[in-house]
Order: sequence, then structure tokens, then C-alpha cells
Amino acid sequence: MKKELPSWAYKVAIVVATIIWGYSFVSMKGVVAVIPPAWLLGFRFLFAGIVLTAILWKRVRKAFSGKMVLAGTVLGLADFLAFWTQTVGLEHTTPGINAFLTATYCVIVPFLWWIVAHRRPTVFNIGAAVLALAGIWLVSVQSGGMTMGFGEVMTLLCAVLFAVHMVLVSKFSRFHDVLALTAVQFVAEGCMGLLSGAAFETFPGFAAFTPDIIGQLLFLSIFASIVAFGIQNVALAHIPPAQASLFLSLESVFGVLFSVLLYGEQLSLRLLVGFSLIFVAIIISETFPLKRKQPDGAVGEAI
Repeated sequence: MKKELPSWAYKVAIVVATIIWGYSFVSMKGVVAVIPPAWLLGFRFLFAGIVLTAILWKRVRKAFSGKMVLAGTVLGLADFLAFWTQTVGLEHTTPGINAFLTATYCVIVPFLWWIVAHRRPTVFNIGAAVLALAGIWLVSVQSGGMTMGFGEVMTLLCAVLFAVHMVLVSKFSRFHDVLALTAVQFVAEGCMGLLSGAAFETFPGFAAFTPDIIGQLLFLSIFASIVAFGIQNVALAHIPPAQASLFLSLESVFGVLFSVLLYGEQLSLRLLVGFSLIFVAIIISETFPLKRKQPDGAVGEAI
């Protein structure tokens, strides 16, 4: 019999994943300058899928079915489109605004989960998400305003797609082994990346794969994909998506912290206030009750 971990363990694991993704911004910065986005996603996720399938071969073979492959492919499509639209958006807006608009998924997730699972978000869910969004704005958008152009629209679309992916993981993990599902997602996502790269981008050439680039790709495949996505998908099978999305918003905090440590970005009062708001949002989501009384007096969980 498999022993389930306490909910706090899954939340701590999500924080570990956000630390990895925070550093991955530094790693991606150098790689995407050499390898076009679709090719990068293709190499990253196909390699991750092959490795994860090899590691979990018995689980994948046991869970393998047409419905599982379809579910994994749907997850791969949602995640690939999210990453692709995020990258296109980044080409037409600033990194700060791109990071902020991407993080709006923490507000979108509770409403999508309401539609899918028919569980209405509480006022604390929405309040915490809005508070986190304000913190992310202070962390990400350092100066100037924000107009709604092509880059911003594409980035908002990416936020919707990331939210869709999170909700679908929570839903599909009820019926399928979540790690086997993740392996299929990676393989599907990798194939989509390579096909899109072949159709719409120029292959960078084998000379582009220097030892440094290969090392960064290995980090992105093993740690930022297998480890971090594995943590996220397993956690989403055990804790509500609305809470998970707030913990995942810490990615923006760690991204800026690594920028401060590695690129000399100044740790301003604005950043400190933004970090504080995000942490307060997480405390609210953890402290206030997420249960609502039903009309008949019974208590039901609300997300």
C-alpha cells in the first residue's frame, strides 16, 4: 500500500521546484540566444521524456492505455503552447512585464477549477491571488507603464494555457498514474517542439551545441523538467490547484533573487515589498479555512 505524504510536504516540494525554475531563467537566457524556441523546447522535453520513461518503465508500461496517451498528449499540447506563446510574447515586450503577465495564472486557476470541478473559490482564495499578483507586479515590472500590444496579448494567452495545464493535471491525475502521465506529456511536448522547429524555424546547426549549451540543456531537461515538473504534477494530484498556483508564484521571487546574486540586480525596497506581499498571500491561503458549510449543514471543501 502506498503511503501518502502530508499536504505540507507537497507544498515544500513545490517551493523546491520554484527554486529550480527561478534559476532556469538564468540558464534559458543563454540557450535561447543560440537555439530557437521551438527547437529548444523539442530537445529539452523529448530528452526529458525519454529519460523519465526509462526510469519509470515498469510504471509507464503498467499504466499505458489509449486514454492515458491521449491525456498525456493533451497536457503536452497545453504546456508546449504555453511555453511557445510565452517566448513569442517575450520577443515583443519586456522580461518584467512578460514575467508579471505569465504569473496571472494564479488568479485564473481558481476560476478554471470552478468551471471544471464545480468548486467555487472562496473570498480568501481570490484575495490571496490578487495580493500575490500585486506582489508579482512590484517584483517584475520595475519601471514605466504597460500597454496592451501583441507581446502582452501573447503573454496573457500563455498564462491562460499554463492555468489550463495545471487544472488538467489535477483532473487527469484522478484517473491515471501522474508520473507515467508526465512521461507521456514530455515525449508529446518534445515531438511538437521538433516538428514546429522543422516547420517554422531554422535549425541552429550542430556547431551550436557547445559543451556549455549541452550542459545547460541537460540542466533544463533533468532538473527544470523531470524534477521540477514531476514535483508540480505530483503535488497537483494531492493539493488544490488554487493553493498550488500561489506557491508556484514564488518562481518570480527566486527568479529575481538569482538575478540579484548572479547579475548584480539591486535589491530595492520595491522588490522587498513585492516579496512580502507574495508571502502574505501564501500565508492567507494556508491560514484561513478553505471549507464552506453546505445548505444541509454538512461541510464541503471549497477551492
